[in-house]
Amino acid sequence: MQRIRFVMVGGFLGAGKTTALARLARFYLGRGQRIGLVTNDQAQNLVDTNTFRAQGFPVEEVPGACFCCKFDELMSRVENLREAERPDVILAEPVGSCTDLVATVVQPLKALYGGRFQVAPYPVLFKPSHGLRILRNEGGFSPKAAYIFRKQLEEADAILINRIDELPAAELNELTDLVARHYPGVPLLRVSAKTGQGFDALTALLDQEGAFGRKILDIDYDTYAEGEAEMGWLNSSVHVEAAKAFDLDSLLWDITDQLRGRIRARGAEVAHLKAIGLGSESFGVANLVSSSTAPELSLPSNSRVTEVDLIVNARVAIDPAVLETDVREVVTACCQERGAGLEFRQTQSLRPARPVPPHRYAAAVCGGGGRPRAARRRQARGGAGTAARTGGGKKPASPSYTSRWRRSSSTHCR
Repeated sequence: MQRIRFVMVGGFLGAGKTTALARLARFYLGRGQRIGLVTNDQAQNLVDTNTFRAQGFPVEEVPGACFCCKFDELMSRVENLREAERPDVILAEPVGSCTDLVATVVQPLKALYGGRFQVAPYPVLFKPSHGLRILRNEGGFSPKAAYIFRKQLEEADAILINRIDELPAAELNELTDLVARHYPGVPLLRVSAKTGQGFDALTALLDQEGAFGRKILDIDYDTYAEGEAEMGWLNSSVHVEAAKAFDLDSLLWDITDQLRGRIRARGAEVAHLKAIGLGSESFGVANLVSSSTAPELSLPSNSRVTEVDLIVNARVAIDPAVLETDVREVVTACCQERGAGLEFRQTQSLRPARPVPPHRYAAAVCGGGGRPRAARRRQARGGAGTAARTGGGKKPASPSYTSRWRRSSSTHCR
């Protein structure tokens, strides 16, 4: 049986993962390969999933926690795609606040499913709007959130500076120098997921075989968990109807722009804010990647509608209850300005729970063409990381607990 190529692209919230994966999906389809996508979020109603579906891509979603904490569900979703689509390539988009993916996703995939998957090099997209401030030590987020940003880059097989089409030459050169200085020896690509610039080098990288996906982090899970929990997380779905047609793109723009104004007035920082409008024959997406930048119509609909399903996803360093109030008030006001009625159908606002992966490997597994003997022995004893699964994946890990977890989950190459 031919193994499926597993391509996971990481990066912080708003780094451009969805746009990059859509471009990669079109590349592989153009090469005559079948694809499937898996998205991931802390809650239901993900804009990214609907964006991929609206573009005609087969997609499955893992909601409720990171891939690392829902590894078995990730494999179940991949199996759904395998049965329905017979893909040659799986493209996976992890939650943008997640790190330690090499130890908790790549290694278990190689150890437990190596006979079914070839794991591609793991690239991480660099988000310039916050990354420049973080690497300059000028802030951008709290130190704990910045810790996650840095750790994501630390485990990358390659770092992709994205949005180069938007950056002045001097700023791009400074970013390149800063990244090279902080992460020496890591391949560095300059790309634009929007225009495709630099993607020939990226696809060539993803086709490579070799000693990739082997950077196991030395990570403090307390700091990691506290950094994630600083984010207010909101997913909301709304049905909108009007007697007269209105411009869908202007609605999406106004919602994101007015939310940006409210969030800035509160002194809070946007990690990522997205809104998608799904009409009967068209769809549009608006994006906001920081409090200091303007919104963008990343996928304009160029349409007028009388009825639309609207989904708003917001990740902001703010109390989620405050965020929910702002979203409800702004969406309501923007719809009423157009003479439209609306119904909020489902809204989730939360702070992410502490990550406790069921599998965490302290050393890279051997090869990847099958399951190492150590992994088979662990599975016979009840599976790697059985203790870490206790309590439904939400048990807080003390240092001693984490130490035991790492020892029980390691596989060493000899």
